[in-house]
Amino acid sequence: MSLFRQHWTPARAEQWTIHDLLACVLSTASYVLIGVGTAGTLLLRLWGFITLALGIVCIILLYFIIDPKLKAMSDAFARRQQEFLEHVDKTTRWEQ
Repeated sequence: MSLFRQHWTPARAEQWTIHDLLACVLSTASYVLIGVGTAGTLLLRLWGFITLALGIVCIILLYFIIDPKLKAMSDAFARRQQEFLEHVDKTTRWEQ
């Protein structure tokens, strides 16, 4: 099971997977690393630049891991919303 190259179906995307757990860990790590890295960078410390770079890497990994899953869920929601709007439009025009 690849972390990056997944084909998500809407039903499968709704389930809790290792991708979600990894997203939780990476998001927490990115907040901490960006905060500490920014402070260290403002102090012009080498560890600050390294920590800031690690935070940016965490954000990039987070994007590539969780974005395909979120896109699948979003596409399914958009389809359901469009069907609902068409139904409401027919109902308000008395076409049902």
